[in-house]
Amino acid sequence: MTVPVIGVLALQGDVREHVAALTGAGADARPVRRPGELDAVDGLVVPGGESTTISKLVDIFEMREPIDKRIAGGMPVYGSCAGLIMLAAEVLDGRPDQRGFAGIGMTVRRNAFGRQVDSFEAPVSIAGVDGDPFHAVFIRAPWVERVGPDVEVLGRVTDGPAAGRIVAVRQGNLLATSFHPELTGDLRLHRLFVDVVRVAR
Repeated sequence: MTVPVIGVLALQGDVREHVAALTGAGADARPVRRPGELDAVDGLVVPGGESTTISKLVDIFEMREPIDKRIAGGMPVYGSCAGLIMLAAEVLDGRPDQRGFAGIGMTVRRNAFGRQVDSFEAPVSIAGVDGDPFHAVFIRAPWVERVGPDVEVLGRVTDGPAAGRIVAVRQGNLLATSFHPELTGDLRLHRLFVDVVRVAR
């Protein structure tokens, strides 16, 4: 079985952490900044960071059209935190000039859980991931307000004032979470994505 090649969009955010997690999950992981580098990968991770900054850099590095085309062609993509925002069809509280890839039929709210000082950690059970609930790290995190009929809800916050909020979704080969699994050492979500990439190939 050949090893899937998975890129991490290396414009801003938790790039090294995702590369390390993907490598640990059995992928050939590498940073991607240019269209030619995108051509060489089977799947892509859009990391956490600052979604408005990532949106601008995607245009500066001329990556928007190539990524849009690969998503339309079925390339698997996983977005964490800001990456979830970048994959959303609709963003609430975003900047007027902010544009994502609109791959997942969902509406998300930026910084829904509050500012940096309101960052928190909570257990989240993820459908399709065996074992204990995932120890989820939320940093200025978005949440999903609404999903379309083709979107599968994988996880919700179970406790506290945000109980019931959607924080993990999947639509076809596209996967997204509000939280940062790359910061925890728990590789189960990255393994799930690596499996999605393997099947898509």
